[in-house]
Amino acid sequence: RAQDVFSITPEIKNLIPQMVETMYANKGIGLAAPQIGISKRIIIVDAGPNPRKQRGKPLAFLNPRIVKASKEEKIEEEGCLSLPGIFLKIKRVKLVEIACQTLKGEEVKIQAGGLTARIFQHEIDHLNGILIIKRISPLKRLRIKKQLKELADRGGTR
Repeated sequence: RAQDVFSITPEIKNLIPQMVETMYANKGIGLAAPQIGISKRIIIVDAGPNPRKQRGKPLAFLNPRIVKASKEEKIEEEGCLSLPGIFLKIKRVKLVEIACQTLKGEEVKIQAGGLTARIFQHEIDHLNGILIIKRISPLKRLRIKKQLKELADRGGTR
C-alpha cells in the first residue's frame, strides 16, 4: 500500500509533470506513482472525452479513495503500463464516487462513470498494491503464466 500524501511539497508538485510525461510516453491513460517507483498515493487520470483515441486533460489526484460504487458492473479489456502487452478482461463497477485532494490541497468528491470510472479503479488498485492479474481467476492466471514469465524475463515490470 502506498503512503498517504500529508503535505503538498515542491517535490510532489514537480513529480506531477513527470508522471504525465511518463504516462503519455507509454501511451497510457492513467498512472499511479508506485508504477514509477514512488510509494505515494498519487494518480494521474486522463479526463478527456475519449482518452483512448486522443489526449485529453490529465489531472492529478492525491490520496484518492472510492467512497461509493454502483452495484452494476461491466467487463472490459484493460491493459497496464506495468504489464506491457498484457490485456485482460476485468470486471469493474460502472460508477464510482472518489474522495481525494487536488494539488491545491482542496478536498473534492468526483463522480465518474464509463472509462473514467475504470481508470480511477485501476489506478487506485495500484495504490493498494493490486495489479490487474490479481483481478482474474487463478485458472486464467495460469493460462497467461507463460506471457508473464516472458515479460519478467525481459524486465518488463515496473
